Amino acid sequence: MNGNGHDKKIGAALVVGGGIGGMQAALDLAEAGIKVHLAESKPSIGGVMSQLDKTFP
Repeated sequence: MNGNGHDKKIGAALVVGGGIGGMQAALDLAEAGIKVHLAESKPSIGGVMSQLDKTFP
């Protein structure tokens, strides 16, 4: 962290797909200090995982 309390981000990445893999990749990149943009075509993120509670209640 620098003096003003904000981490300095180095570089940027675009993660395409907000499924579980895309979300994990975005988190890993962010933790490594890279600015992340997450793009998802659906109205919500989560992919198939977000529907499992309806399939297996």
